[in-house]
Amino acid sequence: MKVKNCLSPRTLEATYARLREQLAQTGWISQGYVQDRGPGAGGPCYQWTRKVKGKTVSVALSQEQYQWLSEAIGNWRKLQNILKEMQQISRQVLFETLPNPKRRKRLGKKVLVLI
Repeated sequence: MKVKNCLSPRTLEATYARLREQLAQTGWISQGYVQDRGPGAGGPCYQWTRKVKGKTVSVALSQEQYQWLSEAIGNWRKLQNILKEMQQISRQVLFETLPNPKRRKRLGKKVLVLI
């Protein structure tokens, strides 16, 4: 969901509170990617890949581990989207409600990363 500039401070606060609740309900999280390579792949059927210190690391998984990690990675991606939206709202509230220094021109949406 993109944050709109015309929202009132109350609406922004309510949206922020809803996002905080979503954060609190987030389950297990993990970075990386999981894949089901199928039985004819010539190697492990389930695999987890991620970056560690700039290098790609892959780990063979059982089906149960694959399912668990798949859900955890989905939660991680949702968490990242929630945090991005919370940052946008925070910046919008900051620059709309607190006094600004004198500027030659107004700060644009691109500078505030609201778009």
